[in-house]
Amino acid sequence: MGQAFRAIMAFMRPEPGQVLHFSEDPTIELFVPHVAPTSALRTPYVWAVGHDRCPDYWFPRQCPRAMAWKGRGTSDADIERIVGAGCGERVHAIEYGWLRAMMDVRLYAYRLPADPFRPVGEPGHALVAERPVTPLGPAEPVSDLMDLHEEAGIQLRLLDNLWPFWNEVTASTMQFSGIRLRNARR
Repeated sequence: MGQAFRAIMAFMRPEPGQVLHFSEDPTIELFVPHVAPTSALRTPYVWAVGHDRCPDYWFPRQCPRAMAWKGRGTSDADIERIVGAGCGERVHAIEYGWLRAMMDVRLYAYRLPADPFRPVGEPGHALVAERPVTPLGPAEPVSDLMDLHEEAGIQLRLLDNLWPFWNEVTASTMQFSGIRLRNARR
């Protein structure tokens, strides 16, 4: 593993005892629990992610994305069909209309202490805290999102419309996540 790869991966993943919050706002000094407008949960939370779910947020905030990766019960046939033969074990898809934003966004990562956070969802897809959380330091600029995907071995796919891909993914044995799908083309 090259030194540049380790540097990017170390930067984009939390260190032990940390979680990350990604934002386009580099000025947050205190994360205060709130009810996310898109959440079915009505409890106010501070949201963050651990090591495995960081790649889900290597996007502009409002960018719709469909993501699929190999899980314990994923068939080889589904990996070949969904990700592609010889293309790794994870694929992220966005629509062509979001490519410019993906290339131009200024994204920041905040390192937060892991102690006040607990998993939410079944299975746990994010981490939440019910009290205000102070970042461990200032916001850190995230590197080029295309390079980040490449270095992580994640295929980044551009599609005219996410829905056919999403329907295939959700009917497969792949693990998956869809974020901001309400912003995808109909």
